[in-house]
Amino acid sequence: MHGDPATIRKILTELGDTWAVVGLSSNRSRAAYGVADVLQRYGKRIIPVHPRAETVHGEQGYPSLDAIPFDVDVVDVFVNSRLAGPVADEAAAIGAKAVWFQLGVIDDKAYDRTRAAGLDMVMDRCPAIEIPRLR
Repeated sequence: MHGDPATIRKILTELGDTWAVVGLSSNRSRAAYGVADVLQRYGKRIIPVHPRAETVHGEQGYPSLDAIPFDVDVVDVFVNSRLAGPVADEAAAIGAKAVWFQLGVIDDKAYDRTRAAGLDMVMDRCPAIEIPRLR
């Protein structure tokens, strides 16, 4: 299982509040937009990561993880599974503490690499669903 309750709780409550949301744009009809809104309501700072580097929910966007000029705690991944592995590798390279693959985003090899690099990881889960359950 790639989302045990202890790891989910640790990522959401202990690892820090700066979340880079890869795939987040100003498109309100995309899941990333709503999930980022929920994360903000629960006190997380969301950082949009998208090639257009748009400002979303009042936060400056960046075209890539390595363009973010400050530390990121968690990388939340809203790209399809075949693109997700390289994003997880980038998360490790920038020193993130955890990677979260959204619902439907599955890459077992990336999961294994990310865990081997010392990061916590959840796969095929949604933090907007999980975070209210912690209260």
